[in-house]
Amino acid sequence: MNFSSEEGYIKFRYGWIPARLPEMDLSELISYRQKLYDLNLIGAYAEGIGFGNISQRYRNNQFIISASGSGNDAQLDASHFCLVDDFDLAKNWLSCIGNLPASSESLSHAAIYSTNSQINVVVHIHHPEIWSKQIDVFPTSDKTAEFGTVEMAESLKQTLQKMETSHGIIIMGGHPDGILLFAENYISLNEIIFNLHQLHI
Repeated sequence: MNFSSEEGYIKFRYGWIPARLPEMDLSELISYRQKLYDLNLIGAYAEGIGFGNISQRYRNNQFIISASGSGNDAQLDASHFCLVDDFDLAKNWLSCIGNLPASSESLSHAAIYSTNSQINVVVHIHHPEIWSKQIDVFPTSDKTAEFGTVEMAESLKQTLQKMETSHGIIIMGGHPDGILLFAENYISLNEIIFNLHQLHI
């Protein structure tokens, strides 16, 4: 099934196969998504629009990511995730398998995984206070590159290449409130979440 949408938040073109995921252990992915939800770094705005997503590398540059609209859900299980099995950043296109289509920021995750093979976890959160205070303090992507676009994906790749690290934080300059966290593993991600949380308490 092929789709192209600019309504809501999904701006990329995608091929979606509605099907169950291959058997795999998603326990850490689900646990850390819950942690981020409880911290209100993933969730939904008052008008009901969900924000934030989390992914982990699967094979090569394939990855498992929380599905579109799942920010509204207080608890997730395996049915709320999908596998992005192929993508083309230049064409703003991806292919995914799951009960629901991939999250709106999936190509931002793809940009990170395809740039650094040591990165195995990526999180996209929203936090207006941290975003406004830390823009240009933390590495920041192009402020003219909007979310869900080829320009955003390319800017994230360039920003990550300059950072020369496999764990850290990128402020999404053209996506108000948007922040990307990335790490080699969940232990490293936990440290990043803790340090980020300390910035606004």
